[in-house]
Amino acid sequence: MAILPGPQARQDGRFSRLASSLTIRLAGPADLPCIYRLRHAVYAAELGQHPVNAEGQLHDALDAFNRYVVAVEDGAIIGFVSVTPPGAPQFSVDKYFARATLPFAFDDKLFEIRILTVMPPHRGRDLNIALMYGALRLGESLGGRRVVAIGRREILSLYRGVGLKPQGRTAQSGAVTYELMTETVTGIHNYLARVDRVLSRLQQNVDWQLPFPFWPTNGCYHGGAFFQAIGVEFDQLETRDAVINADVLDAWFPPSPKVLETLHEHLDWLVSTSPPTGSEGLIEVIARAR
Repeated sequence: MAILPGPQARQDGRFSRLASSLTIRLAGPADLPCIYRLRHAVYAAELGQHPVNAEGQLHDALDAFNRYVVAVEDGAIIGFVSVTPPGAPQFSVDKYFARATLPFAFDDKLFEIRILTVMPPHRGRDLNIALMYGALRLGESLGGRRVVAIGRREILSLYRGVGLKPQGRTAQSGAVTYELMTETVTGIHNYLARVDRVLSRLQQNVDWQLPFPFWPTNGCYHGGAFFQAIGVEFDQLETRDAVINADVLDAWFPPSPKVLETLHEHLDWLVSTSPPTGSEGLIEVIARAR
C-alpha cells in the first residue's frame, strides 16, 4: 500500500480541494490492464519493490477476488486502491506476518486496504483521502468491521491522517519497508468526524459513482460519529431521524413531559447561562434517587 507524495504534497493527511471533474468509482474489467500497467510503473520501475518485467504489468493472486476503487479525471485513471473483501481466502499481510501473532482476528469482518497509489503529477492533491474513504465504504458495504493495511514507513502520516493506527510491526518487500496498521471501521469514522469538515468538502468536490451512498445510511453511531450525518455545525439536522445514536451519554427515549415543560418555562435563561461545570447538583439528585 503506497502513495508517493510529490514536491507540493501535504503530509498531515488533510484533504485539499479537488477539482469537481474527479470521479471516484469501482474499476471494471476493462480498467484492469491499465491498473496493472500503473502498478508496474510505480512498484517495479519506481520503487523497486518488484523486478521490472517485459510485459510491463504487475498483478498477483489476490487480484482474483480483489476489488479496485479508482480516481478518474478526464477519462484517465490517476489513482487507485484495492480492497480485499471480508472472508477472502488470503490477504497480502499473510506474506509478511503469521496470523497468530497479530492482535486482531482474521474473521468474516476483516478486510484489507492495499496498493493505495496516486500517479504523478497528482500526488500533491491529497487523493489518498478520496480513495481511502471509498475503500473504507466499500469494505463496510461488504460487511467489514475492521481494516488491516500495510503502508510505507516514510509516509505513515498519510495513513494516520485517515485514522489507521500503526502496530509497531514492519515488513520488507524489495527496497520498500512497510508498517502494519489496523483500526475498526467505527474508529475510523469517529476519527474522521473530528477532522474539520474533510468528508463534507470531499463530497462536494468529487463525482461519487460508487454503488453505495457516500454517507452510511440508517447507521448506528458511537463516539460522536453521528455528526457525520447531521453535520458538525448542526447544518443537516433534518437527517437526525434517520440516525440511531448509540453514544453512552445520549438517551434513546424521549424526555419526560415534565422536563420539557420546565425547560420551556425557563428557556430564555437556560440558553444564556452555563451549567455547573462539575454537575454537583445533578450528582446529588441522582444519588438521592438511587
